Amino acid sequence: MAKQFLSKIYQYTVVFEPAEEGGFVVHVPVLPGCVTQGENIEEAITMVKDAMKGYIAVLKKHGEEIPIEPEGTLVSKVSILENKLV
Repeated sequence: MAKQFLSKIYQYTVVFEPAEEGGFVVHVPVLPGCVTQGENIEEAITMVKDAMKGYIAVLKKHGEEIPIEPEGTLVSKVSILENKLV
């Protein structure tokens, strides 16, 4: 009998921030400590996918729960006004 593979897709919000030295630093908020970088956006995407796969593999190896990002997660910039007394 042939072996079958079961696949599951995990989807997470990923934050790309420009790095001072160039390229991007990437982190996955729902996976604490899952951070990587890339010289350009394409490399950063490849690197973060690899980092997420590794992160999940370690969780599975240790029998830990795989985080699921809640539905309706929203990423936005919020502005505040700083008042100074002059």
